Amino acid sequence: MTALHAVVSESDEPAVLIAHSGGCITTVVWAANHVGPVSAALLVTPPYIDGLKPDDPSDMPWVVPRSRLPFRAVVVASRTDPYTTFAQFEQFAEDWGAELVDAGDVGHLDTASGFGPWPDGERLVSELG
Repeated sequence: MTALHAVVSESDEPAVLIAHSGGCITTVVWAANHVGPVSAALLVTPPYIDGLKPDDPSDMPWVVPRSRLPFRAVVVASRTDPYTTFAQFEQFAEDWGAELVDAGDVGHLDTASGFGPWPDGERLVSELG
């Protein structure tokens, strides 16, 4: 999160954040603890990790912030993601005040699911900017 905060703080121009999987969680945790010039975020297939225990000596379970994000956000959901159910994606979008985009049966929407260039993602980013 330190690196994200540093990059966002480098410019007075509002950033559009683009995150996939665990990067979505980093973005949401950062937004709960910092203020920066961010106009929007594209959050692609955030994993559901509430209650999982990190590899940390404190052995505290992860809890993802559920407050409304201070910028416009879009959550891209898959109906066949191995880490998150569609209902969990819906709850993320509701909690974060984000628009939900149903990408269909696309797995985790990553290279292992057969994705390379993603024109739909580029379109979503251009709509956020």
